[in-house]
Amino acid sequence: MASAAISSMKIKWIPRFSSLISRNISISQANKANEGWWNKFLHVRTIDPGKDSHSRLLSDSDLVYELQIHDVKPSSTELYLKDYEQWVHSVKDKVKDTSLVGSWKVLVGDQDELVHIWRYDSYTAANKAMEMYRTDPELRKLKKERVKFIRRQENQLMLAFSFWGHPKARNWDCNYEMRSYILKPGTMIEWGNIWARAITYRKKNHAVAGFFSQIGQLYMVHHIWGYKDLQVRKEVREEVWRNPGWDECVAHTVPLVREMRSRWLTPNSFSPIL
Repeated sequence: MASAAISSMKIKWIPRFSSLISRNISISQANKANEGWWNKFLHVRTIDPGKDSHSRLLSDSDLVYELQIHDVKPSSTELYLKDYEQWVHSVKDKVKDTSLVGSWKVLVGDQDELVHIWRYDSYTAANKAMEMYRTDPELRKLKKERVKFIRRQENQLMLAFSFWGHPKARNWDCNYEMRSYILKPGTMIEWGNIWARAITYRKKNHAVAGFFSQIGQLYMVHHIWGYKDLQVRKEVREEVWRNPGWDECVAHTVPLVREMRSRWLTPNSFSPIL
């Protein structure tokens, strides 16, 4: 009797289980079809995490960027900027395949903080530049003098997200917001896929640059936006929330973030991005 009952249960359960599998497969296929249609509509390139290194999947260029953040003594900002401008000119004359992308002072955020971004044509160029910084007498002297004005300094090597493109020297005539995110390990591909869609909701004329770290603080992302002033920033951000789909992008990125920070920046006089 017991054996017959068990056999009867198996007979009843297997068709139900098969039906459940079929239904889940159908739902999965429908979701993939809808997602594919949506991505084609937005011209979004979905990144497959299993085919290559994450850095190569997220970036389509050999260009390497260095982010420098210097906390300067409050009484020494002008002396620091004078030294740094001279450093920029000396590097331009002495170091090949290296250029300053932008230089800013923080207005809202950590006070007396300076932010600089450099571009190297490759990792080889970055190696050569850093060797020059250590060995060239003039550059060593400038760096030694500048250290007197600094309380703390840090840097990162980064790549640019392919869907952002590369920042170019331009007179934007505005201030900038740099939004920095520390992500949970293993979520960078997911972040890239979501933001490849999210960037389509933002006005491209406000998007300056998007980077992700390679050396330094890992799983860190930086987005830089340009706004005429704080009021324009407010209006632009309110407008994007009225676009259907933006709220979903935000909802999907929030669980990936461990920490985030925003800095309001003004360009220094020698910055190629003004």
